[in-house]
Amino acid sequence: MFSYEKVKDNPIGFRAFTGLEQAEFEKLLVFFTVANRSYIEKNHIKGKKRQRRYGGGRRAKLARLEDQLFFILFYFKTYPLQEVIAFFFGLSQGQANEWIYRLSEILKMALGLAGQLPERNPQKLVETLAEYDLLEFVIDGTERKIERPQDKKEQKNYYSGKKKSHTVKNNLIVHPESRKVCYLSRTTEGKKHDKKICDEEGYTFPTNSILLQDTGFQGFAPDKVIVLQPKKKPSGQELTLPEKMMNRLISSARIVVENVIAGVKRCRVVKDIFRNTKEHFDDLVMEIACGLHNFRVEHRSPLHSFNLSDFYFQ
Repeated sequence: MFSYEKVKDNPIGFRAFTGLEQAEFEKLLVFFTVANRSYIEKNHIKGKKRQRRYGGGRRAKLARLEDQLFFILFYFKTYPLQEVIAFFFGLSQGQANEWIYRLSEILKMALGLAGQLPERNPQKLVETLAEYDLLEFVIDGTERKIERPQDKKEQKNYYSGKKKSHTVKNNLIVHPESRKVCYLSRTTEGKKHDKKICDEEGYTFPTNSILLQDTGFQGFAPDKVIVLQPKKKPSGQELTLPEKMMNRLISSARIVVENVIAGVKRCRVVKDIFRNTKEHFDDLVMEIACGLHNFRVEHRSPLHSFNLSDFYFQ
């Protein structure tokens, strides 16, 4: 049976199973403990008529909080079949299913207590972004494959011509200097265009901030924001040398958002074909994956940051 104690002294294996270093796990465990206590109070104690105290009776297989956190991180990082993770942790498939959905909620609460979840409310976006010293941001969309829906209408809505498969989509706003995901849009059907998500959610940015975007956001121009977007080559013409140089500069800066998305998708639950059918769980796992990425970035050595403003205003 897998457990935290059996793996914690194997640094390579521990990182492969959880996506975290052992020291990072211990830091997250502090917030997870508080979140677990709040979850139990809200869902099992407060306002409930109980014949015995919570925790009485038969002892659960995942009784220790260390094993519970290890279990849910293992699920997010490797995304095994529920029968497989049940076998590894000495559970039935039904018990594994119950633990996955319960611990996902607690993990989200823990990341929220740690201050690592991205903003989800577009009305609070400008307030969130204004907290950064360097007002430079990158926006991009990312798609995740899902199983083919049974309903014909949903098949059409979720089919992505770009990916040639059925997908769900999110927009992310990233801060290149800190390499954190500042904002995560709601999860939408893969057919929806990146710019349409922006228009529907109504993003606003701090005055005089710099926003880098690709041609998928053509026409998106928030007020009082410097928008930098690669210029397309006109039909039958060539770009000028300054235009080519600016395109290369923007592409060099935008590569940061691709690296951040790759960091988010270290969790295979948002990289592999998504199999879960519980309503809104596809949105929850993406929010948690972004929070785990932000948590790793917060606790690891800072990487070299690329500040486009150093070049743009010269």
